[in-house]
Amino acid sequence: MDSPWEEDPQTEHAPEADWAKISTEFTNSGYREGIIAGKEAFLQEGFDAGFADVGVPIGRELGNLRGVVSALASFLSAKSPEGSPELDEARDISSIISSIRFSDIAPRDVEAEQHAREHLDSDDPGLAESDELAQKRNMEGLEDMLSHLTAGVGGASPQGRPTLEDVAKLKERLSSLSTKLGLSILA
Repeated sequence: MDSPWEEDPQTEHAPEADWAKISTEFTNSGYREGIIAGKEAFLQEGFDAGFADVGVPIGRELGNLRGVVSALASFLSAKSPEGSPELDEARDISSIISSIRFSDIAPRDVEAEQHAREHLDSDDPGLAESDELAQKRNMEGLEDMLSHLTAGVGGASPQGRPTLEDVAKLKERLSSLSTKLGLSILA
């Protein structure tokens, strides 16, 4: 009865093999969950830092400028004759500020760009540019082409898109305009 072909083979080693398999599966599963939890923690930490240190200050600054110039243009359109230099200046500043995208003035995230380049060079199809991101890039490209067709970009940098330096110049223009009008609206 020592033949492997007999009808009733002994199953003494089957529970040990099952236990080893289950143990290996739990170890692998725990390892994967640990990696996922670690990635999520670092992603959240990075998001929090970027949001607090980059996104909020830039967004607040740009939002304040848009609000101030909009209020000033509205005030001037009610009080000044059409075509007055102050009203034209306020409208020009407003037009330029309204065309600024966050991506124009946010500092480059060199680490994220390098990481994306590494993944886009890989053969993993799950890491390719999403349709949504591709559509957004295409739409921004169309917007840029349309803006070049209009008369005058009005204060944008020679590269075509406004920069952080352009925002500083617009802020200075707005401050100068408010001072000329006897207002102190920018801190």
